[in-house]
Amino acid sequence: MAKTVIIEAHGGPENLKIVDRPVGEPGPGQIRIRHHACGLNFIDTYQRTGLYPLALPHALGMEGAGVVDAVGEGVTHLAAGDRAAYASNPPGAWCEARVMPAAQVVKLPDAVGFDTAAAIMLKGMTVNYLFRRVVPVPRGSWVLFHAAAGGVGLLACQWARAEGVHLIGTAGSDDKCALARDAGAEHVINYRTEDWVARVREITGGRGVDVVMDGVGKDTFDGSLDCLRPLGCMISFGNASGPVPPVSIATLAAKGSLLLTRQTLFTHIANPDTCRAMAGEVFDMVASGRVGVRITERRPLDQVADAQRALEGRATTGITVLIP
Repeated sequence: MAKTVIIEAHGGPENLKIVDRPVGEPGPGQIRIRHHACGLNFIDTYQRTGLYPLALPHALGMEGAGVVDAVGEGVTHLAAGDRAAYASNPPGAWCEARVMPAAQVVKLPDAVGFDTAAAIMLKGMTVNYLFRRVVPVPRGSWVLFHAAAGGVGLLACQWARAEGVHLIGTAGSDDKCALARDAGAEHVINYRTEDWVARVREITGGRGVDVVMDGVGKDTFDGSLDCLRPLGCMISFGNASGPVPPVSIATLAAKGSLLLTRQTLFTHIANPDTCRAMAGEVFDMVASGRVGVRITERRPLDQVADAQRALEGRATTGITVLIP
């Protein structure tokens, strides 16, 4: 039996329950992993509320790190005793142990600890595809990144600095702006006290940015389009403030023949070889020191509801990990 966080109905954090569940043996293409740490992400709140509906009851959590203790038939890239980590479907990472598909589980280098891996698998591979796999973001590009002091944002600020990209970060307080600047944002904007669209135009000499990377959603979408240069690209990858309302394709023409794409990590990592390559690039950035991981909270698994409340209330900076 393993303690596991589940929901039986969509709703608020109070709907999260911790139950004992049997773990069982891995079947073909599966592994059994015992977690040392698990990650906390906005996608978990989308699944809990029903924005991304699940067949209920369902376990939650999208990333974890631990030790493989059994492998099923056909699994060749992992063996019992391997340190491993993942960010993958199906949800169910918030537990002591689980049986799960092996395809997107990767070996964890000795240089990367369990807490760090649980903190960066989903967030780090998200930053990887944002900068390397959607549109070209070459050295010297200008990028606007919203929520730059959050878990993904602080990784993105460092990634941009490491790759010579000019990153403008927005955040909701002066303290958060300072964190983003320290992490590598070239310019920071407090969106509560400044007209951030006007500031982006001012910073870029009226030209606009090449790419907007927006995980906030509804509250920032329209302004983000106004920050782009002609032929620039808007990458929407999250809905922290709510889903973006329908947009007329003619709007993109009127604002400068803009590109618009809605991305998800799980499309990028669907191919196991690509997933392992992306994870390897993230591990290399961390092991080399070019990207540091700011874990600000380590909470026991039974505090998962409070952890989600803090995340949804934008009361967090950096990354929270859950310890089973």
